[in-house]
Amino acid sequence: MTLRERPVSAIVKLLTRPSPKGQTWPYNDLKSLKKHIRKGDVLLVEGETRVSEVIKYLTQSTWSHAALYIGDELLKEARGYRSTVLRQFGEEARHLIIEALLGEGVVASPLSKYIDFTIRVCRPHGLRPEALQTILDAVIGHLGDQYDTKNIFDLARYFFPVSLIPRRYRKAALHLGSGIPTQVICSGLIAEAFQKVRFPILPERLSPESSQESRRPSLREVIFGPGRPQYTGLFRMRHPTLITARDFDLSPYFETIKFNIVQEAKFDYRQLTWADDRSD
Repeated sequence: MTLRERPVSAIVKLLTRPSPKGQTWPYNDLKSLKKHIRKGDVLLVEGETRVSEVIKYLTQSTWSHAALYIGDELLKEARGYRSTVLRQFGEEARHLIIEALLGEGVVASPLSKYIDFTIRVCRPHGLRPEALQTILDAVIGHLGDQYDTKNIFDLARYFFPVSLIPRRYRKAALHLGSGIPTQVICSGLIAEAFQKVRFPILPERLSPESSQESRRPSLREVIFGPGRPQYTGLFRMRHPTLITARDFDLSPYFETIKFNIVQEAKFDYRQLTWADDRSD
């Protein structure tokens, strides 16, 4: 380990240490999650580490981490990972996610890894099969890449009181990146893959100079318009490193999948037993 790598390693260790207050989400149905999640879905996670707390504060969001569900993609013989993932994950190799982790880089992990965390599943609406395959190929192609720490100063700033950062600079404080293709961050990895097929997350909308409209159209008018779907104006992708986990949740182009409510059974709230209804 070089002289530069030692302090970086120490900072990474501190930033990835679990928060003392721990998790508060009591229950996720893993069986239901495995049944309803699809390849290409984005899994959002409320992390519990020091860096997770900072990201949640700066983005004013519950979500600090994002991963892409790839299912059994690594079991395909052409991938060349089959024997490795079967040995490492066993039966869980059929339900994998790809994620970029501080201190580990881009890795495959079992879907069950975050079952005790607060999580959300976001599904890209109307994504074509060929585009999905391009996205899966893109993230899998990053396996083994390093997490982008750029330099020690990018990491050390997370130890400063984030409440002192003015609101207008909070988003910029998350822009961590060296620009080296083999170094990535979690949400940027996924955003870059979706941008390869020009699928929007939260793009900027640019009004045409020739527009004579006196008011700003509503989101529904922009997306659907009267009658059939219409897309007016110009759109511009934001740089992948500026996309955060929160953006997948806010995006109108991603659906939220409520996997914990079993679809086959009719939910009846009257069947719940409440503690204050029971006599001692």
